[in-house]
Amino acid sequence: MSDSERKRRTSKSRQTGAPTIADVAAMAGVSMMTVSRVINAEPKVRQSTRDAVNEAIAKLNYAPNRAARSLAGASQIRVGLLYSNPSEAFLSAFIVGSLEEAGRLDVQIVIQKVEEGEALGAAVERMLAGGIDGVILPPPICEAAEVLDMLAKADVPTVAVATPMEPQGIATIAIDDASAAREMTTHLAGLGHERIGFIVGHPDLSASAERLAGYRQGLLDAGYRYDEALVAQGFFTYRSGLDAAEELLSLENPPSAIFASNDDMAAAAVAVAHRRGLDVPGDLTVCGFDDVAMATTIWPELTTIHQPIAAMSRQAVEILVTLLRTKRIAEIGGQRVLVDYRLVRRQSDAAPRRRPATRVPATA
Repeated sequence: MSDSERKRRTSKSRQTGAPTIADVAAMAGVSMMTVSRVINAEPKVRQSTRDAVNEAIAKLNYAPNRAARSLAGASQIRVGLLYSNPSEAFLSAFIVGSLEEAGRLDVQIVIQKVEEGEALGAAVERMLAGGIDGVILPPPICEAAEVLDMLAKADVPTVAVATPMEPQGIATIAIDDASAAREMTTHLAGLGHERIGFIVGHPDLSASAERLAGYRQGLLDAGYRYDEALVAQGFFTYRSGLDAAEELLSLENPPSAIFASNDDMAAAAVAVAHRRGLDVPGDLTVCGFDDVAMATTIWPELTTIHQPIAAMSRQAVEILVTLLRTKRIAEIGGQRVLVDYRLVRRQSDAAPRRRPATRVPATA
């Protein structure tokens, strides 16, 4: 971003109200996530970056909780965000969304990472010790029984995001993972693909099972039989996507399309195809899930399922803050919010170039 653009955005902000975290990020020339890391005194920030952010905060007179403190009788609201997501792209979208909503509502986001090798319980204790009023949890933490039990015992209102699990004393926000995977599978079948490979997500997450179920149903809808040989295990990481794609493309009769359970693994499948001299999508169609930034920064751009990650994290913050401010926090238990997804078609899918007919009658 140019200096003139930063000045323009900052000037506009001053005309319309108190500066936001976006204004600080623009002036410092960094992301909102970096600003949050500086505000929360996280160690892994370059000193030059830290200085630039602090200088911007001073120039703008930025105060994260200014409006909240000015409300008569309002107490400072601190929302904890505990994470250990292996997908940096997913996590970035999630954190940016939560920071945007926190800025709009003038509350503080306390971002806590589960450090490598650290026990989940210890990470939760550290976060609770910092003083928080509520917690939002992205996957895979959102389904960690130990974390949920500790937060319940501490009587901390919690919103789990991007999980199809049934809410029990917490609120959950998600898309219909099975329906989305089913739609993508039938889309690929509609292009003429008869051997559709699938890369499953982490086995410990219910979203992985839901997406696999949707893939299987999509095959049945198209009149194809489920073939275990066309399913490879992944873990939502790029590395696991490389291994899974190699497994699928090494088959004697490889798939003409690969549908991965997230964009990281889909991007890895594209890389494996290129390494093997395959054209995407001419020789191999590759599709993903999530629609994170990576989907449009690789070549070809990915056809994928758009899961509104940032919007879901914004809604999680809004739910917590609304209930905390209205003193209706008991209403959080059992809330289930289902948000819309959509299939976004880009350049990574096409009809198969040449494949013999292999249609097999569907079985239950």
